[in-house]
Amino acid sequence: MRAAWLLLPALAALSAYYVYLPLPGAVSDPWKLMLLDATFRAVQQTCHLIHYLRLSHHLIVLNYLICTFDKLKSVSSEDIKITDAVFDGVEVRVFEPPAKGDESLKRSVVYIHGGGWALASARTSLYNNLCRIMAESLNAVVVSVEYRLVPEVCFPEQYHDALRATKHFLQPDVLAEYSVDPSRIAISGDSAGGNLAAAVCQQLSKEENLTVRPKLQALIYPVLQAFDFNTPSYQQNMNMPVLPRYVMVNYWIDYLNGDYALAHELLVNNHTALNVGRALSFRARLNWTSLLPPSFKKSYKPVVQATGTEAIVERLPALLDVRAVPLLADDATLARQPPTYMLTCENDVLRDDGAMYARRLERAGVPVTLDHFHDCFHGCMIFTVWPTDFSAGVKTRNSYIKWLDENL
Repeated sequence: MRAAWLLLPALAALSAYYVYLPLPGAVSDPWKLMLLDATFRAVQQTCHLIHYLRLSHHLIVLNYLICTFDKLKSVSSEDIKITDAVFDGVEVRVFEPPAKGDESLKRSVVYIHGGGWALASARTSLYNNLCRIMAESLNAVVVSVEYRLVPEVCFPEQYHDALRATKHFLQPDVLAEYSVDPSRIAISGDSAGGNLAAAVCQQLSKEENLTVRPKLQALIYPVLQAFDFNTPSYQQNMNMPVLPRYVMVNYWIDYLNGDYALAHELLVNNHTALNVGRALSFRARLNWTSLLPPSFKKSYKPVVQATGTEAIVERLPALLDVRAVPLLADDATLARQPPTYMLTCENDVLRDDGAMYARRLERAGVPVTLDHFHDCFHGCMIFTVWPTDFSAGVKTRNSYIKWLDENL
C-alpha cells in the first residue's frame, strides 16, 4: 500500500510533465489546449509504433481512431436535410435547409475539409456540425466534399477530386436541382481544405467555358506554400499545438508522396536554396519581408541557403506546382480571383501563408478581408463540441459565418 501511495504522485508528476507545454499568454483555454495536444501526441505515437511494426500505415490507423472517437460527438438537426451523393465520381455530403415560401433560390457554399490531406472526413461530426450550422445560419445549401485521402492517393488526386466535384455542382442543371442561385456561390475550406479551395478557385478562373463561377472564396488558416518553412510564423510557432512545424512538413511529404528522409532538408529550406534554379523565379512571390506587416515579422530573419539540394525539387516537382502551392501563382491568375475572406490565427505555423496570400491578392486588385485572431490556434474553428469545445472555435466560426452572411 505504501508503494502505491509513492507511485501515485510519481505518475501524476509524469503526466503533468507530458501534458504541460509552455504557451503564449494570449492563447485561449491554454490547459484545455495542452490536454488536446497531449492526447493527439499520444495517439500519434501509438500509430507510429503500429506503422514501425508494419501492421498498418500510421495515417490509416490515426484516421480510424479519429473517426471512431468522433462518432460520440455528433449533433443532429431535424431542420436540415442531409444526403450523400456522388458528383462526377466524387462523394459529397449535401446539407439543405428547409424551403421557405417567400424564396425561390438559395445561396450555397462548397466546403472542403482539412486534415493534412490525410485525415478527417465530410462525414465526421466535426465537419458535419460545422456544415449544418452554416446551412442553418446562412439558409444555404452546403456541399461538403469527401475527397480521397493519403495514403490511398497522393497529389494531385485530392486536387482533382475537389475540382471535379465543384465543377459538377456548378453546372446549371445541378444548381437548379438543389434550388441554388448561380450568382451566390462561395468556395471555402480550412487548412488543407483551404489549400484545395484556393487551388480549385484559381483553376476555375482560367476556364473560359464555365458559365457559373464562385462569387467568393473563404479560406480558413489555409496551407498555401511549401517553399519556405522558416517564415516568421513557422519560426515563432514551431512547437505550437495542434500543428508543430515538423508535423506540417511530414504532411507535405505524405501529400507529395515523398520520403521522410527529406524532412530535415525541407526544414532548413535546402530545396529552395539560391543554387536551385527552378526555385529562383518563384522567390519574389514569397518574399515575406515585403508581404508581411511588422507585427508579424517581428525580429525574425529570412533563412535562405546559398547552396542546397536541387535533387529535392527533381524528386518532388509538386513543391513548385501551383495546384499544390497556390501562393506561387502569378499575378495574372491572382487578379482573376473573387473577393476573398482570409482567417488567420497568431498561434499557427500557417499564419503567414494566409497573410501573404491576402497581401498578394490585394496587390492584384482583389477585395480581401483579413480576419486575424491573436488568441487562437490552428484548427480551432472545428472544436466547438464537448469535450473539444473551445471559446476560440465558437468565436472564429461566428466571425466566418457573419462574413459569409454579409457578402454572399
